[in-house]
Amino acid sequence: MTHNFGFHFTQELGNHFGPPTDSWPASAERVTPFFAIVVNALGTDDAARWFEAARKAHQRVVAAERDRTHHFGFAQHLDVETEAHQEPTLPVVAAFEATKALYEITRRDSGVDVDVFFGCALRACSRGSGRTDGTPVAAGANA
Repeated sequence: MTHNFGFHFTQELGNHFGPPTDSWPASAERVTPFFAIVVNALGTDDAARWFEAARKAHQRVVAAERDRTHHFGFAQHLDVETEAHQEPTLPVVAAFEATKALYEITRRDSGVDVDVFFGCALRACSRGSGRTDGTPVAAGANA
């Protein structure tokens, strides 16, 4: 992969949280490799669509928890939003498992909402796709 996602993601984290890095949420360092796994497995454009779908899955979890309604958890919502069950290739399975891991790590860190990380990841993917406007690539569920 020629795109240096880790570098761009760190820049976006810095844009969001500011310097110094020791003031960033504890989960920032832990989730970065998992985000990179998704990008390495799917490529920049498909990873951006994946992160947007994961963001929607997270929003479904938050809404269900807020409304105190039954739901089957993030993994189920992620599967529905990404349609990962349609074609469980090795790259899709790697992206799915990495996303579940980064989600679990972030949910245990009261200092940040995972949505912030998904936003930074989307902007980092946009940087790597050659876009200069900072707009994420079009979001769709099929990765």
